[in-house]
Amino acid sequence: MTVGTAGRNPARKLRPGERHKALVGIRLDLPDEAATRALAVRLAAHARAGDMIGLKGPLGAGKTTFARAFIAARAALSGVEVDDVPSPTFTLVQTYDFPGDVALSPTVFHIDLYRIEKPDETIELGLEDAFTSGICLIEWPERLGHFLPRSRLELTLAPGATIGARTAEIVGFGAGNKRLKEAGYNDR
Repeated sequence: MTVGTAGRNPARKLRPGERHKALVGIRLDLPDEAATRALAVRLAAHARAGDMIGLKGPLGAGKTTFARAFIAARAALSGVEVDDVPSPTFTLVQTYDFPGDVALSPTVFHIDLYRIEKPDETIELGLEDAFTSGICLIEWPERLGHFLPRSRLELTLAPGATIGARTAEIVGFGAGNKRLKEAGYNDR
């Protein structure tokens, strides 16, 4: 995974009529919180060390709900349960180590950058190691600026048409594109 390197940026805006063929983008209607959790479980089953999922959306959109379900699913894959998955709003980073081979059960880093104002403030968090050795769930990933990994999934959650409903837009870049396909999602 390349972090903050100069050169071609897969997240750049496309010119009119241009299409980035390497990206997979999908839109899902999630009718309730259970559907948000099911999406997290499905993506967790295919996540690997070095993967990053950026969780975007307004406050209350379901980012932390997604992260909690994702972490619980990764724990279950390792044969354990997690009792508590607190929001890292004040601690900024919560780590979850699971038993077993680190390649099959990498550490999950749940990172909340809501309180970060400048990308350079993230240097002290040691995220570069997390980006290569673990699975990172990052709320407010845009606050990483130029440190945002080029290879990632971006999941944007927004309130849906009814109470509890959400819409999810997911775009894969690099390995994130591959993970979406492995999870059975194609362009929609």
